[in-house]
Amino acid sequence: MGGTRQKHAKKIMGFYKHNFQFREPFQVLLDGTFCQAALRNKIQIREQLPGYLGGAAQLCTTRCVIKELESLGKALYGAKLIAQRFQVRNCSHHKNPVSGSTCLLSMIEDGNPHHFFIATQDQDLSNKVKRKPGIPLLFIIQNTMVLDKPSPKSLAFVQKLQTDQLVPEYQKQSIVELKEKEGLVKQKGEKRRKRKRAGGPNPLSCLKKKKKKTQEGEEPSTEKKKRRKRKRNR
Repeated sequence: MGGTRQKHAKKIMGFYKHNFQFREPFQVLLDGTFCQAALRNKIQIREQLPGYLGGAAQLCTTRCVIKELESLGKALYGAKLIAQRFQVRNCSHHKNPVSGSTCLLSMIEDGNPHHFFIATQDQDLSNKVKRKPGIPLLFIIQNTMVLDKPSPKSLAFVQKLQTDQLVPEYQKQSIVELKEKEGLVKQKGEKRRKRKRAGGPNPLSCLKKKKKKTQEGEEPSTEKKKRRKRKRNR
């Protein structure tokens, strides 16, 4: 089971290294819920996490997370002690501390430039993290740390990136211009012209021509016959 879990983590780490340029030492931001779960399940985060991720890791937190744990009193005293052992990353809430989840979300804004992992048991925070591409998510199940699989947002981002790399920008522009030239791109406000369907023959042209009559109402052939008879009688 341990080998399968390690292969799972290695595959996911390869995805983030290749597509989002994650490098050692991996920066892991932990909140109070993760520290509390580690304490309850007797997990040695500092010793176990580098082996699981397959490389050196720097465990860190923020002042807002520590302040939040302090405000919760004795119930989370042990989690606070664990969090205080980690490096404290500067956040933008020096004067007005915010909740731990809000603070961690602010640390991964603008495309997660510092390549942070987020370690949390907070489901609401996890869902918000998954809406941003390129952010690995760690959580604890029973007595095991788990690296979550890439979110649909991350997969879609990578797929679009690969498509853009296959088709250079100048070729995209050429394709658009070619479509416009051939009339394949519908212009704004332009109504689609209806094609005229090929109709059948004119029904009037199909009528049989009537024979011309003389002024007396007789047909020309009858008049000729009478003239011949007169000549013979003479």
